[in-house]
Amino acid sequence: MNGPLTATSWAALVVEAARETTAILDKGAGQDWTRNAAGLEWTCRTTLDHLALGVVGYAGLLIARPADRYITLFASLDPQAPIGDCLEGIGIAAHILASAVREAGDDVRAWHPWGHSDGPGFAAMGIVELLVHGTDISRALGLDWRPPEHLCAPAVRRLFPEAPDGEDATEILLWCTGRADLPGHGRRDHWQWDGTVR
Repeated sequence: MNGPLTATSWAALVVEAARETTAILDKGAGQDWTRNAAGLEWTCRTTLDHLALGVVGYAGLLIARPADRYITLFASLDPQAPIGDCLEGIGIAAHILASAVREAGDDVRAWHPWGHSDGPGFAAMGIVELLVHGTDISRALGLDWRPPEHLCAPAVRRLFPEAPDGEDATEILLWCTGRADLPGHGRRDHWQWDGTVR
């Protein structure tokens, strides 16, 4: 996708990222989710809960529009629910964020520690959370999955202005988030995105 995306387009990308992520994770729903997600100190189950919290939190920030703090609403998955039902919760979280992105005007800004952002910025954050943590979990469960490039590319363009040029948007996103090496670039030990509106 070239040029700026509309809020409606960003919202659709969030929902698609959730659909892609939950589809692969559902294939491993019967596995041991108490093992750590790849590269993380969190279990796969805890990482999934982090996903729900983050994606709903981005929607809440976009709705409440605080200037200097997180919101006080925290959403979590039922700790007793089976993984398949929890994956449904991830889809619900994505739809909540997508709705907030569609409804936010172009002038809406909200606080985030990595840069005050707008609707597209929070959509991109949600996409990164879904794809990257979906990768962390799928790797731990031995699932063969690669986040789709057409979802990675707009998120990289929006949040990682320092990203190197290249044709493989998936590998660039994984490099930006410390999960892969790129030729000529070592793996990143520390990273963060830049949510500021440019």
